[in-house]
Amino acid sequence: MFKKIKLDYSTLEPVINDKNLDLHYNKHYQKYVDNLNNLIKDYNGSVIDVIKNIDSFDKDKRSQILVNAGGVYNHELYFRSMNDKPYTNNKLLDDIIKQYGTYDNFKKLFIDTANKLVGSGYTFLVLKDNKFDIINLPNQDNPYSYDMMPLIALDLWEHAYYLTYYNDRLKYINNFFSIINYDYANRLYEENK
Repeated sequence: MFKKIKLDYSTLEPVINDKNLDLHYNKHYQKYVDNLNNLIKDYNGSVIDVIKNIDSFDKDKRSQILVNAGGVYNHELYFRSMNDKPYTNNKLLDDIIKQYGTYDNFKKLFIDTANKLVGSGYTFLVLKDNKFDIINLPNQDNPYSYDMMPLIALDLWEHAYYLTYYNDRLKYINNFFSIINYDYANRLYEENK
């Protein structure tokens, strides 16, 4: 049985208003959790196990299971990718700067990549073969399906930002950088490098 994660921040205002966050967390994310539980009752593995082992499920249900498992995991990583607390300097940030030259180079590439996503989906910072990449994936597609380790997720479905930014998606993408939880991303990085 899959359960919603608990959020470890009280507000992300003004970057994302509380009404927007509440609707996203309690309606959209909850729907993916409920759908996944209905599709694979009494499953004891993790959401990551579901994504990585999708071929072990009933062929007729695989696409719906994968969409909903992606919806659960992508939302969880997105919510954990944000925080209202300052982050500490860490190995992840040091290695990002080593690969991209400067933090500003990384930030510009992430923003440019996110701005190129057409339609709904996510922009991820991923790790593959001990190198970083910034990728866009449509809908609820997930990096684990491509043997990549996601470290940060930016949700670019309209419901993630519309009540705060309306149609100004680029402003949302830019402002995301003021609330990125690099400490959580660093934990993932250190555990999986």
